[in-house]
Amino acid sequence: MVAPTPDKEEHVVSRADLPLSCPTPEMTLWNAHPRVFLPIERTGKAVCPYCSTCYVLKD
Repeated sequence: MVAPTPDKEEHVVSRADLPLSCPTPEMTLWNAHPRVFLPIERTGKAVCPYCSTCYVLKD
């Protein structure tokens, strides 16, 4: 997985990345916000309420 930065782009994640939280461990500390778990399993998409980063489940 490519290390996403908080923004409004879509970031593809796999089931290996679950449970999904934002910010992800790959994000740098300077742009971190409180960690929030995102329920992506049901719909295949999730948007972070803090930074609006959109995640898409690929499988």
